[in-house]
Amino acid sequence: MLKPDTLALTIVLALLTALGPLSTDMYLPSLPAIAASFGATTGQAQLTLSAFLFGFAAGQFFYGPISDRIGRRPVLLFGLGLFTLASLVCALASSIEMLVGARFLQALGASGPIVLGRAIVRDFYEGPRAGRELSRMGTIMGVVPAIAPVFGGLIAQFSGWRMTFAVMILCGAALAATVVLRLPESIRTKSDAPISFGSILRGFGVLLKHPAYRVYVMLSMLTYGGLFAFISGSSFVLQGIYGLDELAFAFSFAFMVVGFIAGTSLAQRLVGLYGLDGTIRFGVSSLAAGGVAMLVLVASSVASSLAITMPMAVYALGVGLTMPQSMASALMPFPTRAGAASSLLGICQMTFAAILGVVLGQNLGASALPLPATIATTGVLALAVFLSTARARASKV
Repeated sequence: MLKPDTLALTIVLALLTALGPLSTDMYLPSLPAIAASFGATTGQAQLTLSAFLFGFAAGQFFYGPISDRIGRRPVLLFGLGLFTLASLVCALASSIEMLVGARFLQALGASGPIVLGRAIVRDFYEGPRAGRELSRMGTIMGVVPAIAPVFGGLIAQFSGWRMTFAVMILCGAALAATVVLRLPESIRTKSDAPISFGSILRGFGVLLKHPAYRVYVMLSMLTYGGLFAFISGSSFVLQGIYGLDELAFAFSFAFMVVGFIAGTSLAQRLVGLYGLDGTIRFGVSSLAAGGVAMLVLVASSVASSLAITMPMAVYALGVGLTMPQSMASALMPFPTRAGAASSLLGICQMTFAAILGVVLGQNLGASALPLPATIATTGVLALAVFLSTARARASKV
């Protein structure tokens, strides 16, 4: 069985949390082809991403609180099973509406592993050690979005977009087998709170009363919101406006991934020197710098796709520095409610990103400007939130 403080456990938890990014990044190069296949508009094709985010948010409502009550393993297996089945429906979709609905169900399944992956980290580790573990997971997980768009681009060119969902089916089944055979139950003391809609809402209310929790959830929302804006809009901007083909887009996407991996790797060193908040300070500064730089370059009509991808690498560096530490800080005050705290954080994060994605999708057209404007706004707001909340953040311990 997998044990704490081992690389093997870190890899498995990283792959579980990477299931969501895999489900989006691998089919990004195929979005224009999906739209053409169904005769759909850009906005309709983008709904397959936003539907995934809404499903991700909805699923996280239940996974954490239920796992606090009955354990991590059975809930995790349910999520992986639902993900695998919904991926099959995606592969067989006969209309854009069917694909949007199947993506929602796929996300309901994929939301379980990411919620429970964070909760398992909190079960095993505390404080800066938890932040360092999440950063290690982020470094390993970063390989997935590095490979997924390239692999997805190759599949789109040679086998068609439906084959990407066949690969997702195999990933879901393999992870379920690993959980059954190797992953131990991590929860130490199960919650005795009843499992009902009302009790879950009351538990969330308790979490939201904690000022530090609110701050770190907001930082996670803003950080991921800018990242998702790039994920959901970059294929249309880089392919439709800058003229990149599917494979060139996939390689351009790698700039963001390299920045993210660099951020999570750097965070593992910084958190020991400067603590969780000190590392977040570096991160939110990078978010703001990357977003503003992109906006300035695009507004100045720089005619290269590097005007998007290079500043995004700086923003992604900030994501790698900010998000793991914000998540660890949000969960720290709640050792017996780690599942619920992880669920609510994910709900807020994904709902905000989905709304941002819908708004961005409706405004993307002949101009690339809405994309950097959105990313710059989230980066600057994240910096402002951090600088104005020192007293609230001090209450996490």
